[in-house]
Amino acid sequence: MNAAPPKLSRANPGVRFAAVVLAVIAAGLAALVFFFNPATHNFYPVCQFHRLTGLNCPGCGMTRALYALLHGDVVAALHDNALLVVGLVVVPARGLWVAAKNSGGRAAVKFLPGKYLWPLLFVALLFTILRNLPAFAFLSPA
Repeated sequence: MNAAPPKLSRANPGVRFAAVVLAVIAAGLAALVFFFNPATHNFYPVCQFHRLTGLNCPGCGMTRALYALLHGDVVAALHDNALLVVGLVVVPARGLWVAAKNSGGRAAVKFLPGKYLWPLLFVALLFTILRNLPAFAFLSPA
């Protein structure tokens, strides 16, 4: 006796809608940063960690780095926040890898398994420490 083939399920329309909404929001934020230089406009949020301690957190300089990237200045973006520039390469690469793995009908692969959280926290902490040391001043935004 032959078993019936498995039923194909449609993609969840809520997931597709959420993806479209997130893409529109990301495009809008990118347009905002593209047209309004964070160095000359003061409506962008201020880093409270930097304001209280005078030290740079892992996110300090991200908006300026994004502005520089959107205008094609990779060197300035690396100077403002190298972690963002590396992340903007690694995260889409990981997304493509996960999509390729999940499209083959194999078991689903998570985008960010829990085993990666501690190493990512370590990298952010190391980046924070290094960019606040005088020998690594090139990692600090101007």
